[in-house]
Amino acid sequence: MQRLTFVLLTALGVVCGFTSRAQLLNLPQSWLAMSTEAQGNQNELELFLAERYPSFYQLVMKPNEKVVKTLRKNASFGFTLFVPNEAAFGKLGEKKINQLRDARNLETVSKISDYHTIGDETVPLDVLLGDNIGGVLTMGGEVRVGPSQSGGFFGIGAKDDGGVVIGSNAKIVQSFQFGAGVIHEVDSLVSPEILWRYVDQLRIPGSK
Repeated sequence: MQRLTFVLLTALGVVCGFTSRAQLLNLPQSWLAMSTEAQGNQNELELFLAERYPSFYQLVMKPNEKVVKTLRKNASFGFTLFVPNEAAFGKLGEKKINQLRDARNLETVSKISDYHTIGDETVPLDVLLGDNIGGVLTMGGEVRVGPSQSGGFFGIGAKDDGGVVIGSNAKIVQSFQFGAGVIHEVDSLVSPEILWRYVDQLRIPGSK
C-alpha cells in the first residue's frame, strides 16, 4: 500500500510540473520519510529508481553491490546520486548498452556506478551552483563541476545559462530531495569516457 501511495504521489508531482526544468524540489517531509524505510531487500530509493530510471538502476547501479549496500546504509543519513535519464542511455547506442549488460564488464560497470554516487554526503543543487566549487568527490574519484553554457557557434561565444555540468558534459536536468539525500537527474553519464576503453576486458589496469 505504501509503495502504491508513493507511485501515485510521484505521478502527481509530474502532473504538477515538478519535472519541467532543473530545480531543487522541497517535497513535503511526509513524502520524503517513505524513502528511508527498508522493504525486504529493496528500500524505497531502489524502488523509485527502478521505476523512474530503469536503465540506470538495472544496468549501472544494481550490479554494483558496494554502491547498493552503501546507499541502503546511508539512506537515513545522506547521499547524492547523479542519475542519467532514459534519454542519456538512448544516446549510448546498442553496442554500449550490450557492453553494460555483459558480465565480463562488471568491474568497469561498477566503476561507472561509483562515479555517479556520493554515498555519505548530501550535495544539493545550490551547493553545486556555488562559485567556489570546482568538483565533488564520488565513490569513483573526483568529478568536475562547472557552469553549463548555451548559444555561440561551435562553442565560441557560448554563455553561462545558469545550469550545472557534472563531469565532462552531463548537465543537470532536475534535482530533488529524496529522504535525507538528493537525486540529480543528468542528461549524460558522469563517469570518465576513458572507462569505455576497458569494456570487454577482464580487469582495469591498477584496480584491485
